[in-house]
Formats: sequence, C-alpha cells, structure tokens
Amino acid sequence: MTFFRNVSKCFVGNKLCNQTGIHIWSSINIAKRKMSSEVEKALSAKLDANKPTIFDKIISKEIPAKIIYENDKVLAFHDVSPQAPVHFLVIPKRRIALLDEAKENDKELLGELLLTASEIAKEKLPGGYRLVINNGKDGCQSVFHLHVHVLGGRQMKWPPG
Repeated sequence: MTFFRNVSKCFVGNKLCNQTGIHIWSSINIAKRKMSSEVEKALSAKLDANKPTIFDKIISKEIPAKIIYENDKVLAFHDVSPQAPVHFLVIPKRRIALLDEAKENDKELLGELLLTASEIAKEKLPGGYRLVINNGKDGCQSVFHLHVHVLGGRQMKWPPG
C-alpha cells in the first residue's frame, strides 16, 4: 500500500476522491494500465521462418526506411515508432530469428551488430545511450529478426521495463 499525506484530490480506480488527510491506495484499486501496442504485438507474433519479416523487406528495399548505415553484413535505420529522441535499429542482413538461436558461427556477426551500434551512437549520442535486444514474447520481441535498439537523447530511467 502507498500512503499520501495532505492530498486534496486523488483517483482510486476511475473514481475521484475528495478526501483530505492520509489516503491509502491499494494496487488493486488503481486503474489497470492498458497494455502497450508493442506488448500486444509481441504476444501475438508468430515465428515463421518461411515468411519474410518487415526487416527482410527493408533489407531488400521493398519497404522504405530512413537508413543511417549499411554494409554487406548489417543495416541501421531509424525506428518508425521512436521511444526516445534518438531511436534507431541495427539488424543483421542474414536473419537470426532470436538471440537465443544464435550459433557459434554467428559470433562475428553479433560483434558487427554491437560495434556498428556503438560507432553510430558515439557520433549521434555523445552523452550516452542504451542498447536493447528483445528476445522472445516475454522480452517483448515483436519481429522475429534479431535487432538491436539504440536509444538516447534523454536521461534513461532505471530500472527499464
């Protein structure tokens, strides 16, 4: 339970309370938060190795993207739904569905992903940045093509999630 002193108005559930003094809020009385659309996407995402992902389509230029960097192994582009003032993705051109599916022979490619993210971030975000790799449904992975989120341009909060 959380205690608030000298609060003249408060919300419990969807009802406004006009009491003064000490208010006791139980977590069960606070209105439930709506699930984010990314969580919904992750929960409904299906892994289909035979179907191209949106990232495969960006790599093949079927879908446009604001590309930041590209070489023969990786592609970096701005996120279409930024969660920070600067938010871009770095993806391998060869699809690895989940980080958990990476193999011994993927070490070089995984290193390329992180080094590319770091090089771009050092230029765009000299004050610091956060790297995020979502893995699986509970990790909120909505696209089954390994990708590194690079976020910055503001003070990040802790703990994340």
